[in-house]
Amino acid sequence: MVMRSAKAEGPAAMLSVVIVDDEAAARARLRRLLSEEPDVQVVLECENGKDAVNAILDRAPNLVFLDIEMPELNGFEVLRALPKETIPAFVFVTAFNYALDAFAVDALDYLLKPFDAERFQVTMRRARERIHARGDQDELLTAIREISETQREIRAAVAQLPEARGVATREAFLERIAIKADGRVFFVRVEEVDYIESAANYVKVRVGNETHLIRERLGELAARLDPTRFARIHRSTIVNLDRIKEIQPWFSGDALVILKTGQKLRLSRMFRASLELGTRSRL
Repeated sequence: MVMRSAKAEGPAAMLSVVIVDDEAAARARLRRLLSEEPDVQVVLECENGKDAVNAILDRAPNLVFLDIEMPELNGFEVLRALPKETIPAFVFVTAFNYALDAFAVDALDYLLKPFDAERFQVTMRRARERIHARGDQDELLTAIREISETQREIRAAVAQLPEARGVATREAFLERIAIKADGRVFFVRVEEVDYIESAANYVKVRVGNETHLIRERLGELAARLDPTRFARIHRSTIVNLDRIKEIQPWFSGDALVILKTGQKLRLSRMFRASLELGTRSRL
């Protein structure tokens, strides 16, 4: 049975919380601790796993405090019953030691009863960090998708212009980069390049564990690279799109581009469109 409901309306910065526990005293204690948090609103309380699934699907809370041993469905079964994309940040709250199992399913934290107010504050700090990071990532992806839609429309329109046909072909772009070193010249194929960084009047071409220095400005080199293969992610960095493993939100609207080698590069918010344009073109 769903025990208590609050109005979902509130300031955009409020964290909506669902409490799930079959013990009334445990729910009351969590409710009291949460009432001391200025940015938290308890939207529902549930006493069994089945109601918890419905509450999470209906209210889409930011955070769930979830008991494990409950009627109908236990805490782990609640998570398995939810579509992956609907699972919010959650904290297991239980008198039993399921810590290893809890973190195996990516629990934000694990509160072992009885816990004190200080330990609860640690959990809330972790919750805010996780939820705000997730919000930044959603904002980043939304902005990129919006930019991408506009860019695709522009590219489609330009492609129909007679004077544009045949000009921006792959053959017009650089396929090899000439490297001068030790009195010799050798060539690096562009698909072998991980990323390129500016260094005053030079650029550093990173290929695996090797770094090659050539005398050229980054902007001039960028203009000769295929934009479906390479994207400028910072005023000082160009990356090979095929080398990207993932993108993670960072600070102030920026993000981190993580390469398959493990190398982390900064993605400036002003270059999001460049990255998304090139990424979509590779699909």
